Amino acid sequence: MPFWERAVIAAVVILAAAVLAKVVDAAMRRMQLAPGAETRYRVLRRAVMAFIVVVAILSALLVFPQVRTVAGALLASGAVIALVVGFAAQRTLGNCVAGILIAFTQPLRIGDTVTFDGVEGLVEEITLTYTFIRVDDDSRLVVPNEKLASDTIRNATIVQHAQRAEVTVQLPLNSDLEHAVAVLDGEVADERDPEVFVSRLEERATITIRALAPDPTKADRLQHDLRLRAHRCLRAAGLYQ
Repeated sequence: MPFWERAVIAAVVILAAAVLAKVVDAAMRRMQLAPGAETRYRVLRRAVMAFIVVVAILSALLVFPQVRTVAGALLASGAVIALVVGFAAQRTLGNCVAGILIAFTQPLRIGDTVTFDGVEGLVEEITLTYTFIRVDDDSRLVVPNEKLASDTIRNATIVQHAQRAEVTVQLPLNSDLEHAVAVLDGEVADERDPEVFVSRLEERATITIRALAPDPTKADRLQHDLRLRAHRCLRAAGLYQ
């Protein structure tokens, strides 16, 4: 096969790979996702693009017999080459691996407000090797992913919104407290993470009832509801006169 035909085949392979990479990138870019999924997809998108480009270039070069001969010789000494490349590119490879780990474990996500090394900013972009953080003066803090994966980060966006609702009821000391706790425990059994226990014994016995609500507003409503329910079920059990 003449050289020009091989060159045309190589060019077609590279062009087809470029088109495929653009199509894949456009399809993934159109997805409207939550911050966590968006972070994963951006890193995955770049990994897929890099994989397509590398495979296309290697496939195109193998069309030439001279390259195949060189490739065979390289494979014969692959252990030495792998060792040399490993030492030369260990920092870059470490950053790539750290970028993938960040995308899936998500100590930070695109759009999060974080503090790193004393600097606070907004996570603007996470690439395979670097993360870009926009700070207050609109400059960018560019951090290697390997450093982000190994250092401490304060993330002000990932917070726990759930709040515990808590109410107390009081009974005479001569009441059957075990029965009261059992009755109240059954009343709140369907709530999220419920707790019922005797919290104080003074002039009267105090029983504390707790349950977890999704946010502070719902916790306030749940407290009102728990008071009424506790009063009702204790009266029904004959523990309130």
